Amino acid sequence: MSSTRTVAKAAGFLIAANLASRILGFLRDTIIAGLFGQGSVTDAYNVAFILPDLLYWLLVGGVLSAAFIPVLSEYIAKNNEDEGWRVVSSVLNITLVTLCFLIIIALIFAEQFIHILAPGLKDNMDLAVYLMRIILFQPLILALSGLSMGILNSYKIFWPSALGSVLYNVCIVFFGPLLAPRLGIGGFAVGVVVGALANFLVQIPALKKVGFRYYPLIDWRHPAVQRIAFLALPIILSFVLNQIQVMVNANLGSSLAEGSITAINYSNRLSQLPIGIFAVAIAMAVFPTITEQAALRQWEDFRIMSSRAIRMVMFVTIPISIGMIVLRYPLIRVLFQHGKFSTEDTLMTAIPLVYFCLGIAAQSLIQILPRMFYALQDTWTPALIGILAMGVNLIGALLLIRPLAHGGLALANMIASFVNMFLLLLILKRRLGRIDGRRVLLTFVKTLVISVLLGGIVWYWSVWLTNIWGAGTISSLIVLVTSSALGALLFAIIAGILRMDEFGQLTGLLRNRFKE
Repeated sequence: MSSTRTVAKAAGFLIAANLASRILGFLRDTIIAGLFGQGSVTDAYNVAFILPDLLYWLLVGGVLSAAFIPVLSEYIAKNNEDEGWRVVSSVLNITLVTLCFLIIIALIFAEQFIHILAPGLKDNMDLAVYLMRIILFQPLILALSGLSMGILNSYKIFWPSALGSVLYNVCIVFFGPLLAPRLGIGGFAVGVVVGALANFLVQIPALKKVGFRYYPLIDWRHPAVQRIAFLALPIILSFVLNQIQVMVNANLGSSLAEGSITAINYSNRLSQLPIGIFAVAIAMAVFPTITEQAALRQWEDFRIMSSRAIRMVMFVTIPISIGMIVLRYPLIRVLFQHGKFSTEDTLMTAIPLVYFCLGIAAQSLIQILPRMFYALQDTWTPALIGILAMGVNLIGALLLIRPLAHGGLALANMIASFVNMFLLLLILKRRLGRIDGRRVLLTFVKTLVISVLLGGIVWYWSVWLTNIWGAGTISSLIVLVTSSALGALLFAIIAGILRMDEFGQLTGLLRNRFKE
């Protein structure tokens, strides 16, 4: 099977799995919104994730993926798997020992951390501490899941981790409401820990199948372990600074109107939907292949594969971002406006959603572009650019929070995303000599023009229907479904008439998935 078809098949499966996971994720958020509304309780729940997420991303998520997969893929490509397993074992043991130490420290000082992070929580400070101490068990389990995913992705096996992400949200959706009568929103925190365990357990059979071997050793002196540490160091620095940015946003958000942190969180998750379904799936599918191409110095194949991934992501995410801006009100009403989530909460969430959606395409490309550097075993360049973008974000947040409140935090994030994307593209072009820039630019212009024109048509249709049916949940669902279908149909017709390559690739991918 050709590398292009292998990537397309993997991307198709990951898109389907990520779609299921994201739908379950929004079901989770919908249940939480209905039970607890949008206020200080949900703010405390969102703040409780910041430190556990920091510990996970610090050592596993993105960090070891970026450093771990290229090194292990090189061992696999050179048929030296036995030595590769010793490297894997050393990395696994170092990660778990370090995580255990940090989690113990975090459990002890959780109260002090929450007081520094979000002093504006006031009455729900104790709730945030309680929730954080439950969720702190999650990163240790997710570390096992993340490393397992890295191993399997190196073998171009994607389904176990994709299924694991689905099970993760299934557990939260099941255990959260089940335990809520006794534990309140803490029931959802318990569901997070159980979901993390399910995510890991489902990957074990596949690990056995690829011949995973564990060695109880920590070999600091092994060249590959040292290389992984060297590659991971700049990403660790980048993620630490990014989490500082998250902490600053939480601190600033806690000083605004009650529910501001939750509004930012919900709107950000909505904007992450196309990023998680399409951009992350394509990036994960293409990464092992371009890593292998870089290891074998197949530079033309590397450029072709990278260009296709970039163009496909733009082709999919730009129209979705315009559509989400146009349909933001019915979208929020359908997902969240029920139970204790009010009309005022919808208006509050819609403001940052506009800014986050404007940055969807840039955020999507940021899922792919750094991986091209990682495939070249260069982790410093994306990290340094990320640090610069983070500085832009922090300055923007401080400048924009006064005139735009919580919307200013989202706008600052959008500006930083574009700075990050443009700098990555510029340096990558210099590194490779060329990146098929003319075709990339043509795809961007065509897709943007079509999307804006169709956005106007969809907006007019949605307003007309809303005036007829009203703004209830069912009527908003009708508006959302019909408007989305109209926009997608017209976009497909125009893209087909223009014979855009990306449209052919997308329809081919869908046909292959249905045949299977």
